[in-house]
Amino acid sequence: MIGWLRDLYFPSVARLRSRPVVDRLREDPFLEPLLPHVFTVDGAGERLTELEAPGTRGRFAVVLALAGLAAERRVDRGVMLRGCLSRLLRGDRPGSLRGIVALLIELEPTEAEVTADAGDYLRLLADAPSSVATAAQKLLRGAPGVELDAILEASAAVLRRTDKGLVRGQLGWLEALARRHRDRAGDIAAVLGEAADHPAIELRERAGALAARLGGTAPLVAAPAMARDDDLPPPAPPAPAPPPITDPDELAEEVAAFYSGRPFTALLPLERIVDGAVRLAAADRPRLRAALLPVLERHREGMGEHGWDPRCLCGAFTGLLHAAAEPEQASARRGGWAAVLAAARRFLVLGEPMPDRRVPPIHRILRARLAEIGAHAGSAALPGGLLSAPTSANGALDTEVLLERVAALGEADAWPWDLIQALLRLPKDPDEPAAARAEAIGTPAATRLAARLRAGGLPTPQWHVELAPRRPRDRGFDYGYDGLPAARVQVTAASPPMDAERYGLPGTETYGLLNARSGPPGESEFGWHELWPGLLPWDRGLVAAYALPEIASSADLDVRGRADALLLLAETAGDPGPALPIGVAYALTARHEQDRLAGLDTLLLLAASGAFDAETAGTHLGALSAAGAVTIGRAAQPLRDAATAGAPRTVWRLLAAALPALLEAKTPPRGTPDLLTLAAETATAAPGPAEIPGLSAIAAKRGTSRLATEARRLTAALPPHST
Repeated sequence: MIGWLRDLYFPSVARLRSRPVVDRLREDPFLEPLLPHVFTVDGAGERLTELEAPGTRGRFAVVLALAGLAAERRVDRGVMLRGCLSRLLRGDRPGSLRGIVALLIELEPTEAEVTADAGDYLRLLADAPSSVATAAQKLLRGAPGVELDAILEASAAVLRRTDKGLVRGQLGWLEALARRHRDRAGDIAAVLGEAADHPAIELRERAGALAARLGGTAPLVAAPAMARDDDLPPPAPPAPAPPPITDPDELAEEVAAFYSGRPFTALLPLERIVDGAVRLAAADRPRLRAALLPVLERHREGMGEHGWDPRCLCGAFTGLLHAAAEPEQASARRGGWAAVLAAARRFLVLGEPMPDRRVPPIHRILRARLAEIGAHAGSAALPGGLLSAPTSANGALDTEVLLERVAALGEADAWPWDLIQALLRLPKDPDEPAAARAEAIGTPAATRLAARLRAGGLPTPQWHVELAPRRPRDRGFDYGYDGLPAARVQVTAASPPMDAERYGLPGTETYGLLNARSGPPGESEFGWHELWPGLLPWDRGLVAAYALPEIASSADLDVRGRADALLLLAETAGDPGPALPIGVAYALTARHEQDRLAGLDTLLLLAASGAFDAETAGTHLGALSAAGAVTIGRAAQPLRDAATAGAPRTVWRLLAAALPALLEAKTPPRGTPDLLTLAAETATAAPGPAEIPGLSAIAAKRGTSRLATEARRLTAALPPHST
């Protein structure tokens, strides 16, 4: 059935492509048997929206064709109406429901049909996603035969929803009903009390004014109570890492799960698998081969190197596992591994210019380590596993555990990149007693460990924040260029003068790990950044600088899931630098809810630990929005959630920094009034600036525009010392 719908979009028979969709459907022998399944198969509704009808401004060709055939009685209109309603009641992905809603609207249910199914439409009004509930609301308002009691019952649920357009429409409907049913004014006023806690103050005020006219007495316009300061529980410590893999069958299961899920989106499974492969190659290679090779064969497709992605680890990871299970297969890959290791040494150790800005230094360390393990796994062995295997779920490595591992290594040589990664995972503070114990071991690896423990972690890089323009347009047809953001905030890291060997690390004064510059927008989004926080768990500001282009793409390119790395960064430690609060600002304006939630949770975690720079986040949030780079209206709800969750002081500081750029813009961005409302509700949580530039000018404007109204509300809410 899905294939049938796709064929309507682009027919497999070439001669049909020039014919209108309605003519193809009218003569299609599969129309009647397959049409009912459009409403029963999950995701089928999305296929209805793939072809826009010419000259219709967003209406869909397949939807219009089906509605037209229903009018011709070529198909049963009742079947489609019942199918649409049942599908909407069951729910589906938003993109799929969009097509079903469009078809329902084009079928134009009559007043009698809506009244007959009023119970179902009222359920949609109360519980369905916003677009579906709005369509149900419109149809119900056009059906005067629906019982008032049923409408009032559904209205109580609608007025508690956060969808402002839907609530605004419901208030208008209730106002019209109050004029028609004057004898029920008290019942309608009672329902309006459900809006007392609505986050949008303009809706509370409208509901309160209507209730007062109807004789209600409930105080509907009181602002939500906010604490005067942040009240957040301290963050929980990171969980310990799971135990190492010591059984070949367990390793095979982990590899199968890794390949079958979303590979390379979490570091801990990757680390466990690699460490387990090294352990088992030394302990029982025949059993490892018997358990692992069938899994690798099943998942052979798609796990080779992808040349179009300069960050790809698929070939290195799969080759490493093959080398551990069957050393005779490693010779074919040895040259590639050697090239990766040589390139990493030139940049990260010798300080040569970065060959490709799309591959940040932190990713080069991971790739070099995988190449090193692959090159050694077929011949040498580490019975105790990797030195760098983390002991904490956030990627950190306990000092005492590493001391034991280095001592157990004895006179055997440590693998260079494995040791580098282990040193980078140690706590940042110097530890002289542990350094003395390491020095007493006497091996070269222990000597480097002692140096690192005496010096502490890497120094803080020199930060530079700039607004980077998008990449140049390619010659000829450049697909997607016009969809790129015109500019994006970029944080560049530069190494301070340092002696890398003092930290137990090989390198020159300009240690490559601390020198990074992202490519312009449109060159960096490859989605590997969730692996990075656990590689430098004590240097989250540096990791955030590397990952910022990926996080920003959740807001200015609408890419789903790119802000999830913020939560991983919040669970690590170290100076957040400017990139982490800027990343939160981008995430709060992300297109998809999961990314906005990641921004919200990161804000709360950082604020609870005292590590959130609200002023930096707010300044960039305001500037990006005023420049049209992000959609500020998306930030209102997560910021309100942060305030009610216990961080009103942090939210107020962020808003006080963001508002000047918004208010001084030639046209304040859409959504600015919502932020002014929230600022007025949180302004008492902390001392504010002596003046918010642009606020008094807008507050002084005559008229009742929402922007001016909310500006006056904030002016009145500011403490005396801030006016």
